[in-house]
Amino acid sequence: MILDDSDTPAAEYEALADALKDLRDEIAAEPIKESRLEGLFDEATTSDPQIWNTVTAFIDLEDGRAVVTEESKLARGKWAPEIVDDCDAMVTVDIEYGQMPDEFKYSVLKKLDGKIEQAQERADATRANE
Repeated sequence: MILDDSDTPAAEYEALADALKDLRDEIAAEPIKESRLEGLFDEATTSDPQIWNTVTAFIDLEDGRAVVTEESKLARGKWAPEIVDDCDAMVTVDIEYGQMPDEFKYSVLKKLDGKIEQAQERADATRANE
């Protein structure tokens, strides 16, 4: 995330929360196949669950917008720290072959709400320590 020198760490977290809210609103209002998380939906609902456990969308904040840079599947284990550190947020869902769009939306909306709350809490905590 590239911000100018006038931005504080708290402002960075607030910008992330705002961008994730925008993404959440898009997911709630649009068909999943027309959203920024279409790739996550496709991977989560068409991958073989006997091979893959989860799929993750890696999200970067670019010009105030949450941009999904890639989706990756994981069989077991955890993402390498350099992958996690290089993105602003991640949304991870379980592989559920044949899952319906409404079920997927519900799950992703809950996860985004948690990410938004976490970013807002970090902004508040950072502001309190500035």
